[in-house]
Amino acid sequence: MSTPTFRGGVNIAMKIPSDRYDDTLAFYRDTLGLDVEIEPDTPGEQVSRTARVQFGPCTLWLDQVDSATHHDLWLDLRTDDVDAAVEHLAQHGTPTRDELEPLPPRAHWICNPAGVPHILREPTA
Repeated sequence: MSTPTFRGGVNIAMKIPSDRYDDTLAFYRDTLGLDVEIEPDTPGEQVSRTARVQFGPCTLWLDQVDSATHHDLWLDLRTDDVDAAVEHLAQHGTPTRDELEPLPPRAHWICNPAGVPHILREPTA
């Protein structure tokens, strides 16, 4: 099997405890003056509210997680071959962590050594 290629994606998700969510939205919207769009539907079981912020070439997702006790940052990682990437990462001590949150098809969660989650998917996923 060939070695997959990896590149950063365009999505960053900030998981925010409910007691800090409104202040965080206000920071990006009112303090920084960025366009904050409240999403009408929540993306998953663990996220109770979410908003989209255009953050340069990336989309910053502000996700309220009621069970969270601290903030967390989740990154988007793209690959040309998900299956080869999962095998390659496992060989290098990085297993999938799909229990973290529901996923779209052909995607997996992994974590870097510092514990930062990355969604691993092909560009069209």
